[in-house]
Amino acid sequence: MAGKMTATRQNRGAGARAASRCTAFLLVAAIIAVPPVHAWGPNGHRLAAGKAVETLPNELRTWFEASRTFISQHVTDPLEWRTKNLIAERRNQMIQLEKYGRFPFDNLPRNYKAALKKYSKATLDANGLLPWEIGLYSERLTNSMRSGKWDEARLNAAILAFYVGESRDPFSTTDNFDGRMSGQIGVDSRFDLNLVDRFALFIYIRPGDAQLISDPTDHAFEACLSSHGWVEPVLLADRRARQGLPDYTDEYYARFYNNAGAILIRQLSDAATDVGSYWLTAWNNAGRPKPPAN
Repeated sequence: MAGKMTATRQNRGAGARAASRCTAFLLVAAIIAVPPVHAWGPNGHRLAAGKAVETLPNELRTWFEASRTFISQHVTDPLEWRTKNLIAERRNQMIQLEKYGRFPFDNLPRNYKAALKKYSKATLDANGLLPWEIGLYSERLTNSMRSGKWDEARLNAAILAFYVGESRDPFSTTDNFDGRMSGQIGVDSRFDLNLVDRFALFIYIRPGDAQLISDPTDHAFEACLSSHGWVEPVLLADRRARQGLPDYTDEYYARFYNNAGAILIRQLSDAATDVGSYWLTAWNNAGRPKPPAN
């Protein structure tokens, strides 16, 4: 009898260990299964943020000029956050608009509380929070400027620039963000990372002057909608560039740039204009405080 009881306890223990291993395996598999979210690469973000400084009026531009190196170093911080906590940061850097119906996706309220009431937090998190994250950091920059915390403002300006830049990346606005759904895996990296790095000398960004934004979150939604309109043209350019080629060769990238380079330049130019506009708006909403001399 004692031997049977011992064997039973051993079987139960083995079963519990097996269940524990299975649970751990499923958890790891779930984490691995979460697809990486690609963004403008470091060079794209630094290029847009650097050009954004030039869009500002002189009374604000002087401080941003002095902060240019710091902003260039920290505008890519969210890329590092993503490598450390993919699932948590993933939702902040994208929005999958197709999850909310058809263009112009009126089913999704732009007010976060209204969206939360209509959908669940889990749904909003899963589909992405990018426009609301832009609104959040716009408010943070405003508050840090208003309170005279200029070191904090410098960092908030850099992080805000990242998220604003993402709103101008077509692949940050779609559920086909990695090309998997159209059989073009990695098209996002080829467009918003590799093209920028390969053709940096030919990318001449021409942003407009910074303008005041009446509603930061609503403007972010409009930027995402505009960017979303370029998803299909970029996918088409990618398919045409690959025709007749065994791999993504130099010839492929030359073709891809010829077909999609104008879209790339336009989106980075709009990103720079938007970044400058968000900085100007935050400063204006803070009461136009005088920045410290650097």
